[in-house]
Amino acid sequence: MRIPFSLTPSQSLTLLRVAVSLYMVAHGCTRLYAGTVDGFGEFLGSKGIPLGHALAWVITFFEIAGGITLALGYFRKWINAVFILELLMGIILVHAPNGWFTVGYSSGGMEYSVLLILCFLATAADY
Repeated sequence: MRIPFSLTPSQSLTLLRVAVSLYMVAHGCTRLYAGTVDGFGEFLGSKGIPLGHALAWVITFFEIAGGITLALGYFRKWINAVFILELLMGIILVHAPNGWFTVGYSSGGMEYSVLLILCFLATAADY
């Protein structure tokens, strides 16, 4: 069976970069819309992270502004690195104790975060 269209590797990576960038934008926008930034800050503070509330606001705005900037193709290595760091911290603080699976056998695990990290690694390169 012949696929009616095909993408070059560069086009595929661009599509992936834009998609995962918009996931991060949606994540930050949802936190703002739902009014959960302060709760996120309290959670960070409860884990011993200094200035948890301020950091929660910085993370939220970075997800939005950084996601848009990354979707446009700017500062790919730096923004990808920050998103990877954010996801690694999420795995350590939240997801690892819940196991691997996000849903199903167990819930709240780290599989989705690991997949996003791999996507950010793949799109960090110059292409």
